Amino acid sequence: MMASSAPAGIGGEASSAPVPPLAQLTPAKPQTVLSDVLLSRPRLHDLVREVDPSEQLDEEVEEILVSLADEFVENTVNAACLLAKHRKATTVEVKDVQLHLERNWNMWTPGFGTDELRPYKRAPVTEAHKQRLALIRKTLKKY
Repeated sequence: MMASSAPAGIGGEASSAPVPPLAQLTPAKPQTVLSDVLLSRPRLHDLVREVDPSEQLDEEVEEILVSLADEFVENTVNAACLLAKHRKATTVEVKDVQLHLERNWNMWTPGFGTDELRPYKRAPVTEAHKQRLALIRKTLKKY
């Protein structure tokens, strides 16, 4: 028996108000709360001071760097959502973000190893290398 998704009323009874399907639920406006928090100007100044304490950024450069950080995070999240959707999943997992960063930006996230072990492919031994090894072994046999 499946429980009702409607919230219980004061008396513990389920509400009789119809619950719209998930597809009909749409946010009133997009939320951009995170864009102000991702890389604030004071944090940007702190990062610049870590690299060079005497460095000062122009106003335009600050705007561009903050904008680039916001765009990078937004694009990464969108790509991770698309990968999760491609997996037919309802949640974004770390592996979705990892895959996007590895494939598109050649970036690896430290601290989050993959579940799968990738085999190390040994480079094939060339004929020149075999000859050098044979020469070394021959020389070692003499002594």
